[in-house]
Amino acid sequence: MLRTTRLAAYAWIALGLAAPLGAQAQEKWTPLFDGKTLSGWTFLPLQAGAKTNWEVKDGTIVGTGDASMLFSPRGDYKNFRYRAELKISDKGNSGMYIRAPKKATFTQGYEVQVNATHTDPIRTGSLYTLVHIYKTPAPADTYFTQEIEASDIPYRGKTVTRIVVKINGEILYEYLDHDRLFASGHFAFQQHDPGSKVTIRKVEVIELP
Repeated sequence: MLRTTRLAAYAWIALGLAAPLGAQAQEKWTPLFDGKTLSGWTFLPLQAGAKTNWEVKDGTIVGTGDASMLFSPRGDYKNFRYRAELKISDKGNSGMYIRAPKKATFTQGYEVQVNATHTDPIRTGSLYTLVHIYKTPAPADTYFTQEIEASDIPYRGKTVTRIVVKINGEILYEYLDHDRLFASGHFAFQQHDPGSKVTIRKVEVIELP
């Protein structure tokens, strides 16, 4: 039954459609953070000598200080559902990156914004530079779950990258990237600036064919 259910879900994905809830129910999420260490995760500051910090505190990952990126141990993720339970400080700014190269930059990989009240008006859930939301779906200093599904699918005779973003289980939008800007890469979290603090207590993935 489990195999049949998974095949049904994959068939929907291949068509570029969201699988029915029953087809997704049997999928198992794989944790990428054990709640104790940052084993395998690495960070890169955007500038040499920057004072940036990523640490595990009270079972959470906390990012503070100067601009930097925290990268997942693996860098070959391509098709997946990926989610994190996290919160951003008031006036803070962060982002969840997918298919990102391991580079000290904010511009490589798809960035799904984490920002409730920062001076940057582009809010949580936005696919930065591609889909912009100006009213935050999640308040500052409050945990929420942001989920991103990415997969390369056939669409009108060619392959496109389909990205679906959800907040607390609700779909915000579906975006089709006809240019397929980023093929595969790391998951990453952004520490945007010294006035920001991002706190992450769960990171999980389901890899798709």
